[in-house]
Amino acid sequence: MTRKQLTVAAAIAAVLLAAAAFYAGRMTALQAPMRGATSAPAGERKVLYWHDPMVPGPRFDKPGKSPFMDMQLVPVYADAATESGVKVSPEVQQNLGIRTALVTRSRVANSFDAVGAVQFDERLTEAVQTRVAGYVEHLLVRAPMEYVHKGQGLVTIFAPDWLGPQNEYLALKRAGASPELVAAARERMRALSIPDALLRQSEQAGTAHARFTLLAPVNGVVAELGLREGVAVAPGTTLFRIAGLEKVWAVAEIPETQAVRLARGQRVTAALQADSSQTFAGELKEILPEVSANTRTLKARFEVDNRGGRLMPGMLLRIQVTTPAAERLLVPAEAVIRTGTRAVVILRKGSGAFEPREVKLGADLGDQLEIAQGLSEGDQVVASGQFLVDSEARLRSVLGGMAGAGQAAPAASAPAAGGTFTGQGKVESVEPDGITISHGPVPELKWPSMTMGFGKPDPKAFPEVKVGDAVRFQFRQGGPMGWELVTVQPAGAGK
Repeated sequence: MTRKQLTVAAAIAAVLLAAAAFYAGRMTALQAPMRGATSAPAGERKVLYWHDPMVPGPRFDKPGKSPFMDMQLVPVYADAATESGVKVSPEVQQNLGIRTALVTRSRVANSFDAVGAVQFDERLTEAVQTRVAGYVEHLLVRAPMEYVHKGQGLVTIFAPDWLGPQNEYLALKRAGASPELVAAARERMRALSIPDALLRQSEQAGTAHARFTLLAPVNGVVAELGLREGVAVAPGTTLFRIAGLEKVWAVAEIPETQAVRLARGQRVTAALQADSSQTFAGELKEILPEVSANTRTLKARFEVDNRGGRLMPGMLLRIQVTTPAAERLLVPAEAVIRTGTRAVVILRKGSGAFEPREVKLGADLGDQLEIAQGLSEGDQVVASGQFLVDSEARLRSVLGGMAGAGQAAPAASAPAAGGTFTGQGKVESVEPDGITISHGPVPELKWPSMTMGFGKPDPKAFPEVKVGDAVRFQFRQGGPMGWELVTVQPAGAGK
């Protein structure tokens, strides 16, 4: 090579070296921030691991498709894992329609409605009897349930036994007998229940009278009619039973849970079931000491004012019972999840996380419920969408209970078809329903090493297994945790 050619070659090499140095420096500057991306930049949430929410035992160190379900793995963030409760982003809250309400304290009265049937007030019922033997000559009221007024004639009776005492009395007066004899005769007639009005009539006419008319003692209706014209009557026979209508009873069946809040003397408002515009004032008089075994209700007797006479036996009244007002801690009724054995609300904490809170309920006030225990005034509870939050909270609780100490596993492949598979690893935790094992690869399932939970076929299975044991185990697909143990033996056994 000539000297000139060497000089040109050296110049070209220098230019290429300078260009390479410039390009290397530029790439280094560009890649510097990318190398720092392995740790979360400031302001971003740190991901601890990924998991399948439907099979919460296994953990994976990078995103991917779940080997158990046809879904993507879900990240678990550091702040969500360290803080109790469930974090829900504002966007998701808006999409789910999550709405919160304040726990308030108010002075309210508990009220409930009951349906009662109208009956006669038995305390206002009067019996009409005769105290002498005789015969019914004329019946003035001929049918039951007729209205009668106080002083109205009911029946005319002929009493022949009254003629003798009256004639004796009149004879003594005409003979000018001594006042003592006349008074004695008069007292004898009173003892025979001869009315004074009938005696005055006999004195004025000068002859004995044995026909008299029985009058209605009160206003009301003839609830019972026990005679007809021409029949004979004996002393003490009840001829009529007249029920007063100034007041009536409304007898209602009250559930046991409401009956404990009743007390004698409570004022109530009653309205006709057929016409709610007609209302009546009432008062609780009696709680009958009898509980229906079928309906678990008690009968309460309310006295209702009926001076207008608009209420009849058999009518239905809707009775509104209001207990005295008291200070109560209240939440919307829609915020309470009732499982049958307990009541739960979803509480929003100050940090924005949500957590379930078991509460004890008091009175049912319709749209609101009284909280007897579990919340404080000013707390925020979820009033809509709480079922979704509760489901996530339960899942998070299961995940926390099953999480074992160990490293997160890398993303795994989908499991193969059914059968029994063999693995080897170390026991991380033992629970009544499962065992968490950090195991090596499972080639049949194309699983890498991972830490995951396996269900027990029975809570009493594998009693000899302890935390820290190196074990060789067989498992199969199935059970509530997705994978179930078949055998667990110390490592090396069976070889």
